[in-house]
Amino acid sequence: MKHFLLFLLVLSLLTAAVLRVRYGGGEPYPDVSTPPLLGEELLEEVLSYPEPIGNVAVSRDGRIFFTVHPESRPQGNKLLEWVDGAAVPFPNGTVQPHLFNTVLGLVIDQQDVLWTIDNGNHGFGVPRLLGIDLATGNVVHDYKFHPEIAQRGSFLQDLQVSNDSSTIFIADASIWRKTPAIIVYDVATRSARRVLEKHPSVSVQDILVRNPIRDMTFLGGLVSLKTGVDGIVTDYRNEWLYFAAINQSGLYRVRIKDLVDATIPARQLDDEVERFSDKPLSDGLSSDLSGNVYITDVEHGSVFIVNQDRDLQTLIRSPKIRWADSLSFGPDGWLYLADSAIPELVLKSREYIQSRGPYHIYRFQPGYTGTPGH
Repeated sequence: MKHFLLFLLVLSLLTAAVLRVRYGGGEPYPDVSTPPLLGEELLEEVLSYPEPIGNVAVSRDGRIFFTVHPESRPQGNKLLEWVDGAAVPFPNGTVQPHLFNTVLGLVIDQQDVLWTIDNGNHGFGVPRLLGIDLATGNVVHDYKFHPEIAQRGSFLQDLQVSNDSSTIFIADASIWRKTPAIIVYDVATRSARRVLEKHPSVSVQDILVRNPIRDMTFLGGLVSLKTGVDGIVTDYRNEWLYFAAINQSGLYRVRIKDLVDATIPARQLDDEVERFSDKPLSDGLSSDLSGNVYITDVEHGSVFIVNQDRDLQTLIRSPKIRWADSLSFGPDGWLYLADSAIPELVLKSREYIQSRGPYHIYRFQPGYTGTPGH
C-alpha cells in the first residue's frame, strides 16, 4: 500500500511538472496604453443577454448577429439575431442542434452570407464551416474539416473572407495542441491548407494575461491561458491579412496573394510575414477603409487603433468591458464590440456563469468607416 501511495504521489508530481512546463507560467506584460482618443461616454450598450456572448457580426443593413460563447457550455440556441429588443435564433431553433456544437467565430461577406466556424470541441468532435444566406436563413455552404487540418487539440475560432468570397482564412489558436496556424480554405474546390504552423507570428510568448477580474491562471497556477493566433482581419483592398495571438507583443501581416498561392514553399511564405506593430494583449481585430487596424485589449477593457504609419494609440476604454473580444463594423460608421467576459467563464459552473450575467455588446463611432460585418 505504501508503494502504491508513493507511486501516486510521484505520478501527481510529474503530472504537475508537465502541466507547468507545457501550459503554465508567464511574465506580466507592460501596459502600452495611451490616453484614450475618445471618451468613455461614447460607448453605447447595444444589447444585454443572460448567456455569455462570443462573437458579433453586423450586416450592411444593421442586422446584429452573435454567438453564445462555447466556453460557457450553452444548453440552448447558439447563434442569435437581435430583433426588436429580443434574441431570436438564426437559423430557426429547430435546425440549430443539427448545425452547431461549439460555434464561436462569425463574419458576413459582401454577398450577405453569414459564415460561422465551429471548433468541434477543440477538435475532439467535428470542426465545421457553415455559410448561411441572410435573406433566407438557408445553409448555402457546409464543410467538415478533416483531422489533418483540424487536429485534436486545435481551436478554430475566428475567420475572415476575401472580398470575392472565394477564400476563407481561419485562425487555429491551438490552445491545447500548441501547433497554431492559419487555415486557408478554397470555397470552390472545398480544399483546406494549414500555413505558418508554429511560426513565431502565430505562436504564444511567455506572457501572463492579467485581467481586472482575475489573472488568467488555473489549477493553482499550473495552467495559464496561452492562446495562439486569435484575431485576424483582411484590409479593405484585400491585399493584407493582419493577425495576432493573444499572448503576443506583435501584430503581424502577410500578403493575401501569397497565402492563397499553394505553390509557394512553406519556408518562403514564412519569410513573407511582416511584424507590423506592437500591440496590447488582444483578442479581436477589425479594419476600416482608411487602412487603420483596430485591436482589442483584454487586460484594460479597451480598443486600440494603429494606422499605416504604425502609430499605436488607445481609442476608447471603459471599466464596463470585462473582456474586449470581437469587433464588427456596422452601417453609419458604428464599430460593435462583443464583451465575452472570458474570466467569468473558464472552468466555472453554469450557476456561477449565470449569476455574473447579463452579458453585453457595445458600440461606438471611431470616426472612420469600415466594411459592415468585418
